[in-house]
Amino acid sequence: MTLEEKLAQLVGFWVDQGDEVVAPMQGEMATSGRYDEATAHGLGHLTRVYGTRPVDPVERAAWLWAEQRRLKNETRLGIPAIVHEESLTGLAAWKAATFPTPLAWGATFDPDLVERMGRLIGDSMRALGIHQTLAPVLDVVRDARWGRVDECIAEDPYVVGTIGTAYVRGIQDAGVHATLKHFVGYSASRAGRNHAPVHAGNREVRDVLLPPFEMAVRDGGVRSVMNSYAEIDGVPVAADPALLTGVLRDEWGFDGVVVSDYFSVAFLHSMHAVAADRGEAAALALTAGIDVELPTGDAYLEPLAERVRDGLVDEAVIDRAVRRVLSQKEELGLLDEQFAAPPTEIDLDTPAHREVARLIAQESVVLLANDGTLPLDAPRRLAVIGPNADSVEALFGCYSFVNHVLVHHPGTPSGFASPTLREAIAGAFGDAEIAYARGCEIEGDDTSAIPAAVDAATGADAAIVVVGDWAGLFGRGTVGEGNDVEDLELPGVQRRLVEAVAATGTPVVLVVLSGRPYAIDWALHGSVSAVVQAFFPGEEGAPAIAEILSGAAAPSGRLPVSLPRSAGAQPYSYLHPVLGGPSEVTSADSAPALPFGHGLTYTSFEHSGLSTAAEAATSGEFEVEVRVRNAGARGGVDVVQLYARDEFASVTRPVAQLLGYHRVQLAPGEERTVRFRVPTARLAFTGREGARIVEPGRIELWVGPDCATKETTAAVTLTGPVHAVTVADGRYVRVEEESAPVGEAV
Repeated sequence: MTLEEKLAQLVGFWVDQGDEVVAPMQGEMATSGRYDEATAHGLGHLTRVYGTRPVDPVERAAWLWAEQRRLKNETRLGIPAIVHEESLTGLAAWKAATFPTPLAWGATFDPDLVERMGRLIGDSMRALGIHQTLAPVLDVVRDARWGRVDECIAEDPYVVGTIGTAYVRGIQDAGVHATLKHFVGYSASRAGRNHAPVHAGNREVRDVLLPPFEMAVRDGGVRSVMNSYAEIDGVPVAADPALLTGVLRDEWGFDGVVVSDYFSVAFLHSMHAVAADRGEAAALALTAGIDVELPTGDAYLEPLAERVRDGLVDEAVIDRAVRRVLSQKEELGLLDEQFAAPPTEIDLDTPAHREVARLIAQESVVLLANDGTLPLDAPRRLAVIGPNADSVEALFGCYSFVNHVLVHHPGTPSGFASPTLREAIAGAFGDAEIAYARGCEIEGDDTSAIPAAVDAATGADAAIVVVGDWAGLFGRGTVGEGNDVEDLELPGVQRRLVEAVAATGTPVVLVVLSGRPYAIDWALHGSVSAVVQAFFPGEEGAPAIAEILSGAAAPSGRLPVSLPRSAGAQPYSYLHPVLGGPSEVTSADSAPALPFGHGLTYTSFEHSGLSTAAEAATSGEFEVEVRVRNAGARGGVDVVQLYARDEFASVTRPVAQLLGYHRVQLAPGEERTVRFRVPTARLAFTGREGARIVEPGRIELWVGPDCATKETTAAVTLTGPVHAVTVADGRYVRVEEESAPVGEAV
């Protein structure tokens, strides 16, 4: 291979790049140039051929198959290109099913269901000739002010790891390579600001931020990883060989391909200022371990070629990356594919897609508060109020095709059916009279429409007030990439709307459709009758919520993030040491309004009889049993949550740590025993010498409805020498119900 042919395999080309901004600094950075010239020596990746503008899937597939044949037949080496797309809420393409946002996946605590979703998304991608997806996001939530919280799964690394790895398995079972992002530290940016510096110590990086990625690499067999835009303690991850090679490859044994987040190689020059030009930026990134530059060859083409010719970069480093890319293409079957017959018809939103979308939406709805108003019992008159009540866009996340791309193409239909919540409520309560009022906009300070909302609510049996976010990018919207906030109040005058409606005396059911948790403590203590949280629930989200409001379905979601009391308490994680929470030495209260794991149901569950062995070896595992009983009058699903606290250790440890979890469905009065088999490595942490260890000592255990409630307790003492964690140590807690195995997970 010539140098030009090698470099061509290490870059992408954005065929449809236009004025639509779907990536940071896109207008300033993208330099794709002429397509015929860019592909003269071959091409590594085709960038988002389905996901940049609304194109008919069958017509675009015909173009793609022809283009792959051209690359195969008319370039010297005849190597087709990898096609990559986004799939964070489903394949980001016109007419494709749109699932709930990842924060909703976390709220389900159901990795098996997320794996089913991943397989469906992968099947759609494979049918369209797509080989790689830029998902999932495994960033652990650290600050609710950050705009990309809706793309994350949870604030707990084990929940992120188990659910994210399930998504990887589903996607890759379909023959599509998943890409972990953003490796690593992106979500820990200072003050929740996008791309801001990260000041995380080695222990936080190792114990909180890295474990989900490790699980997806070692247990999920992921084939690709994408770097974070972040700098950690002054070193941009895109130029850090200690992470991209040392941890990822040398420690974990990753043998796939590392791709750059869009423009992040050139950002080493233009934004981080650690490289004098793009050629130096390319050398830093390639040497650190980034194999492919996406979305285009801003740095890895001529700037890098010039440095090679000048003797400043060893061509062997390029050869290393090329071998990885060609191995990936061989693994995907690209080198033998003839691209003879593109699909002539394809359904990207099948009944199977919609069934799973409905299940995830339903399982992810979190009932935060309820005075008995829910479920609504045969109301005669309902008021449906709020800026998100009659909005389809309010159901979708930032990386949905609707909010990511179609917003630039007004008048273009989504290509799939998705009722608004107002429409779904009308369907669920067919005998009720429905009065609708928008009340206010999502943003802005205009209160002129609030009186009409008050009129609509007056005399109604209940008022369903639907508030929250609109997802978008870089200042378009209230949450999403680049849409970071300084406070966590509901945007605009939405709180004033809720309070005005509540003042009528009509029972208020507050429904929050959002991409982040908001500081709604004021609504939890008497001002409204019930509060329902739904994190962008997707195309089937409105019917799923309506079924829960009516009682046709029962809520089973749990908070995957703490519900903040205020922005002043951020950054916050339930995984804090003693002095990270409320104490007598500070007047500031960082306690959340509701804790991680909280979620009410339409029944009640009792947890009792927690038991375990008195001792366990630091290098072994221990078994924990708990009895779970449905003490209510209707069936329901409990999420059994097992927590632990290392009482005394050589470094400070969290006051609570989720060890494992399990969804269990129980009929009224039914009781089951749930058994957790916990590898002691679940209690590992980074010791003073920098290695991951398990120390001897007493471990407090409890099960409760959330991280803060110790409903039934026990303790185990770990004995023996300090154990240095190895690759052989387990990362998963195995769960059984009444001695009947239910499989690996959680």
